Amino acid sequence: MSQDTIRKRLEAVLQQLGVEDPSVHLERPRDPDNGDWATNVAMTLAGTLRRPPRAIAEELAARFDAAATPGVGSVEVAGPGFLNFRLDQGAVADTLARILEADASWGRSRTGQDQKVMVEFVSANPTGLLHLGHGRQAALGDAISSLLEWTGHQVHREFYYNDAGGQIERLAQSVRARYLQELGLEAEMPEGGYMGETVVEIARAFAEEHGAAWVEDPDGRGLALMQDLAVTRLRGEQDRDLHTFGVRFDRYYLESSLHQEGRVEDTVARLRETGLVYEKDDAVWLRTTEFGDQKDRVMIKSDGTSTYFLPDVAYHVTKWERGFRNAINVQGADHHGTTARVRAGLRALGLPEGYPEYVLHQMVTVERGGEEVKFSKRAGDYLTLRDLTEEVGRDVTRYFFLMRKPEAHLVFDLDWAADQSDKNPVYKAQYAHARVCSILRKAGEEGAGDPASAAAEAPVERLDHPLERELIQQLDSFPELVEAAARARAPHLLCDWLEQTAGKVNGWYHAGNPARNPELAVLTDDAELRAARLALVHGVRITLRNALHLLGLVAPDRMVREEEA
Repeated sequence: MSQDTIRKRLEAVLQQLGVEDPSVHLERPRDPDNGDWATNVAMTLAGTLRRPPRAIAEELAARFDAAATPGVGSVEVAGPGFLNFRLDQGAVADTLARILEADASWGRSRTGQDQKVMVEFVSANPTGLLHLGHGRQAALGDAISSLLEWTGHQVHREFYYNDAGGQIERLAQSVRARYLQELGLEAEMPEGGYMGETVVEIARAFAEEHGAAWVEDPDGRGLALMQDLAVTRLRGEQDRDLHTFGVRFDRYYLESSLHQEGRVEDTVARLRETGLVYEKDDAVWLRTTEFGDQKDRVMIKSDGTSTYFLPDVAYHVTKWERGFRNAINVQGADHHGTTARVRAGLRALGLPEGYPEYVLHQMVTVERGGEEVKFSKRAGDYLTLRDLTEEVGRDVTRYFFLMRKPEAHLVFDLDWAADQSDKNPVYKAQYAHARVCSILRKAGEEGAGDPASAAAEAPVERLDHPLERELIQQLDSFPELVEAAARARAPHLLCDWLEQTAGKVNGWYHAGNPARNPELAVLTDDAELRAARLALVHGVRITLRNALHLLGLVAPDRMVREEEA
């Protein structure tokens, strides 16, 4: 029974009472004894209708006529004016049938209507290994992309490589210093140079291939070779880590291509035509304050090189020109200052206000035993995504990066992450899936055919125990939850839902232990009830699997600590 049916019926009743454009909000009661859906609409309209909220609720209940509304068993007035709706068993059974029929598509919708969306995330400079911020971006960007795909959007995942500019020059100079040191020569690292074993490894590889050929490098050709090798090697390292992390991209867009194709120069020319460009202190400025920025921004420095701001604007113009009217950038909170200037540059070129959309996340710190863990040998001065995934595994790392809202600082507790019991929310959900799979194996159901066909014959209306009804309600909320998380760009909502659902599944599983509660056992001697409860097991398996896969996690059929049914 869809909540939309109850909502529309209530809104029709409210119109009969003279309420114009009524809006009814329904929610699940915290206590299942209070029904399946509840609303406080009578209390919100007390002022408008100038009547006590309980009196309004009683009239709404009488006019609603539950007996004449398919799927509704009863409507009750509670407290100062709450309306509680209880579905009949036919509606509960219909929910389970829909889950089994949908199977792998349960939770998907077409609300996005095939709208194109670009999600840009990670976008790390090819100057080192991926750090924890990149890891959080990878998890967030991938999960947001999946949520949008599940709600009917055409999603394009993109990684923007800043392979031009001062940081790449410092990388090449760092490799050169290490190269000379490998040859036994004295050389100082450049100011702001890149430390860590990775740069040493690149320099050693260069020395092995070229020997002392580039000790003298008057025209910089050797430095250019070192730069190419460093960028290639580090891009390869980053790609390896992203592949291990289960993240893919549809395109890697190179900043250098913007310069090579003349897009940066074209952007400057188009901005000059707006009349918002001026020169001061031998630099070229854009009057971004016209669009709400705190101060005007330099586009071209006095030495003739562009600031980061200018290629960023040029890059986002390509997004628009490629047909992406919706673009989402997942970045660290340290990029907060760039959002206003990029948007201002784009508005100067006629693009709409608020383009692109930004999802900014806070930093990640890692702790073990209550103490912060900071350094990686290969990276030099920071922990890497590789360090974390090798320590606790891909699934745990992804989930922990996702389980807090992006704007919240994330403390990654290694002790908690390494715990393989139900105290760890990842394992809690995966154990729940493995446990229902164990029931199906014990029942001889595995590989027995289409569960939807079997459910069509099962008398699922017999699932009238409060724990069973509560569990079916939880499964029924999954599609709505996916849509809400997609709209809010909030994968943590799905993590919260998954942990709650796993708790309900595990509670139902343990309550059905034949030794303690034979009346709740799935594999009961009552053939009809057994069939109905196995249909519920299939519904649980489908929903948990889909939720785990949406987050990029494995839905295991077996686990080492799995308990037998």
